Amino acid sequence: MKTLILACHTGEGHNSTATAIIQAFERRDIPCDRGDSLAFLSGWVSSIVRAGHEQIYRHIPKAFSVGYRAAEEHPRAFQKRSLTYRLLAGGAKRLKEFIEQGEYDTVVCTHAFSALMVTGMLEKYPDMKPRFLFVATDYTCTPSVECCHMDAFFIPDACLIDEFVSKGVDAERIYPVGLPVREPFLSKLDKREAKERCGLSPDTKHLLVMCGSMGCGPLEKLTEILSERLESDMVATVICGTNKTLYQTLCRRFGDHERIRVLGYVQNVPELMDASELYLTKPGGISVTEATVKGLPMVLVNAVAGCEEHNLRYCLEGGMALTA
Repeated sequence: MKTLILACHTGEGHNSTATAIIQAFERRDIPCDRGDSLAFLSGWVSSIVRAGHEQIYRHIPKAFSVGYRAAEEHPRAFQKRSLTYRLLAGGAKRLKEFIEQGEYDTVVCTHAFSALMVTGMLEKYPDMKPRFLFVATDYTCTPSVECCHMDAFFIPDACLIDEFVSKGVDAERIYPVGLPVREPFLSKLDKREAKERCGLSPDTKHLLVMCGSMGCGPLEKLTEILSERLESDMVATVICGTNKTLYQTLCRRFGDHERIRVLGYVQNVPELMDASELYLTKPGGISVTEATVKGLPMVLVNAVAGCEEHNLRYCLEGGMALTA
């Protein structure tokens, strides 16, 4: 068995899912590689899509929300002969050659774009032998998934089966197995030890604040509010991710605040979660799943909407989070 994971650089969640799957395969000594599906169109297309996605997420989230809602209401936008479908199908030949040269017998897609590209490839080359699998990374059936031809659909929860079936996904191909998370989130440090590792006093009440790897949402405003309301035994760690402009702004405004810690892109999110009493974040599918696995209560900010609005509703109904 040899597996290819096809991710897409539109947010870190899909890549985190790919990493979690790779770790699971490696524990079983199964060869597993990763690929960026958009790179099979061209490297510059992947870069443009990634940059455009970041700009919309950070600066005009309402545009993302409006676009997502339009996609939900007009599923034809992803069907055969649609512009999006034909664009992604343009990478079919390169993807086919890559799969054959790598001798992969299983291909796992962690993004709908990857699954659509595979669907376009199978339309042109229907005799391909590998199994093609899709892993949903949000608590909803995102637009275009119903247009994807996959051998199996792995979804986060059995309560979502009816939604996927109503969109046209074959019930016999749906497996409600949960969302994969990376190994460091599967265990938990003692809270005092975690706080010491993170440079916090063991007696401090710690609030972790993070809005995705791109540092989107109203983080500056939230930090301003927190700076005025944190009590003497409380500390908030604000993670800016890859948003360097936000990091510089928050350092300038709150760098001397004794109860606000501002960090950029970090690698120790699992430890920071273990060191926290509360997590203030946007409802990204992977983010809320990681926190739930850690048993960390959440307050959710609907910063981007779109698919995250469905994640928000799922977490509220499940008693895993609050919002306002």
